[in-house]
Amino acid sequence: MSALWTSAEAAAATSGRNSRDWSAQGVSIDSRSLARGDLFVAIKGPKADGHDFVADAFGKGAAAAAVSRSPKRLPADAALLMVTDTQRALEDLGRAARARSQATVIGVTGSVGKTGVKEALRHALERQGPTTASQGSLNNQWGVPLSLARMPRDAKYGVFEMGMNHAGEIDALTRLVRPDVALITTVEATHLGFFPSVEAIADAKAEIFNGMGGRGSAVLNRDNPYYERLAARAAAAGVTRIVSFGAHADASVRLVECDLHGCASAVTVSVMGEVFDYSVPLPGRHWVMNSLAVLAAVKAAGGDAAGAAASMATLEPLAGRGRRFKIAVPGGEAVLIDESYNASPASMRAAIAVLAAMNPKNGGRRIAVLGDMLELGDQSARLHAELAGPLNEADIDLVFTSGPEMRALDQALPARKRGGHEATPGETAKLVAARLKPGDVVLVKGSHGSRMFEVAARLAAQPAMAAKE
Repeated sequence: MSALWTSAEAAAATSGRNSRDWSAQGVSIDSRSLARGDLFVAIKGPKADGHDFVADAFGKGAAAAAVSRSPKRLPADAALLMVTDTQRALEDLGRAARARSQATVIGVTGSVGKTGVKEALRHALERQGPTTASQGSLNNQWGVPLSLARMPRDAKYGVFEMGMNHAGEIDALTRLVRPDVALITTVEATHLGFFPSVEAIADAKAEIFNGMGGRGSAVLNRDNPYYERLAARAAAAGVTRIVSFGAHADASVRLVECDLHGCASAVTVSVMGEVFDYSVPLPGRHWVMNSLAVLAAVKAAGGDAAGAAASMATLEPLAGRGRRFKIAVPGGEAVLIDESYNASPASMRAAIAVLAAMNPKNGGRRIAVLGDMLELGDQSARLHAELAGPLNEADIDLVFTSGPEMRALDQALPARKRGGHEATPGETAKLVAARLKPGDVVLVKGSHGSRMFEVAARLAAQPAMAAKE
């Protein structure tokens, strides 16, 4: 197996100096997850300095370490790549990997759905050729260059997620990624604590076009109210090919029909006039729209849209993004829908719709356990309280709330739907566990910072937990 990086290539990319020759099969910035044979880049982050963990990295079999100063307690023969700045070196490695690659590169951003769409794109494209994609949610100033630096030499497709919560962040990332295809899943009211308006959020997402050099394709949600604004931004950046998706009559990848069920959806779509039928085993209209975005991006990348449609049938939910479990409750079992990874007003509504489509067994109830949505600024109380509308319309039986921001929702709900409000995830988990009955279906969701994953984990760890559904 050829090396991902040789010492000479890494030195040339970073303007660094090697202590000796080496070769690496991968790149890591975390000694805890480092694999034997990786190049360890000692990043200085807000909470820790990677230079303090170089010895640990070599203990785990690192091939070499990129450092800006000589760490202590190293083996005498440790291979070091000395650089001026390790953050810049990581970016240089990502930039060099992108420059040497012949892959068609897809950049993905959006207010919601970007990680799910990125993973679905990986799933579809890896059946059409060697494909690499960002791991997990590696979508920031460390994750994007790291993902690029890991890109295999023989990749045919590369899929890279880009996230932000401030203006200018995607601009810096897209100039590293230089996407051939830029996909914006949607624009919604997220990160309002850092932006004056949703229009400003759209403009920040549109920064993804800045790295395209006036070539390639923009893939946009035709149903989103900011479609025209995004299309104009793409044109201003010199990108003239727009591939749109949605239910809109003018969408390039157009939803013809869909049947939504509690556990899956049946979809009929027209891809530039060619009609496909396929299934999506992840429930909810939002996943139907995600699948359309995937087909549009595959088409824009020159891939096989029919093959991509067929691959949707074998998608699996990601951890914290819709995975389901049967959990033990006194006298029987309940179903847990774990949506605890993150939340925004739009994704909350989508998850509530999924819960509404469930058919509880044996007289069970539909129960929502909701934690704070963060970074909503001075509109937070209003946006939390407004969730009462979709919860009432969906006929959700009981709602438990957790955290200070969710107090507004608890107060907006009718008394009969209030399951209880607690300040912390631990207290919330105890309250919910004590109230569950056989046949209940319980949804757990909140922003990552609200730590609702603790609630999901405690519920899933009931002593007689059944097998994953």
